Amino acid sequence: MQLILQNIAKHIMLSPEEQLLFLSKVSTQQYKAKSILLNSGNICKYSYFVNSGILRSFNINDHIVEHVLNFATKGYWIGDMYSLLSQKPGNLFIEVLEDAEVVFLSKENQELLYSEIPKLERFFRILIENSLVANQERLMDNLSLSAEERFEKFCGKYPTLIQKVPQKQIASYIGGNSRVF
Repeated sequence: MQLILQNIAKHIMLSPEEQLLFLSKVSTQQYKAKSILLNSGNICKYSYFVNSGILRSFNINDHIVEHVLNFATKGYWIGDMYSLLSQKPGNLFIEVLEDAEVVFLSKENQELLYSEIPKLERFFRILIENSLVANQERLMDNLSLSAEERFEKFCGKYPTLIQKVPQKQIASYIGGNSRVF
């Protein structure tokens, strides 16, 4: 649980008592590759933090084509933000790509923690803001960069994934159906 506390400490400081309270509201589970943590059409009830392994979020369109939205590796958070925040059925799957240890924080416990440790609201606001900025940058890259340039940026952001994730999923993430590998 040290990794998640280090992740939080990048943005806010928790007292030892607050750390214990936070840790009492999360749970950890091990998953094998190909496990599905969230199915499209379900309501997302958790934020997921990756202690180890690789997860991805994706959807499948009407033509049975996968569109990868995000990858999450050690030290990253992932979830279906639309569904988690609105508590409506989402359209994302979250899949384990490589055996993983995942920390779960339920929406209910997150709200409870906001009341008991108000600075956690700031922490999650920062995460959401960073996610918004990254998504806007990725959208602009998809509009203005070539597939090769988007692949180079991907390699810079996720250098260890190149050997661990199928090329087809990387191509889906960078928005290219053409081979750049």
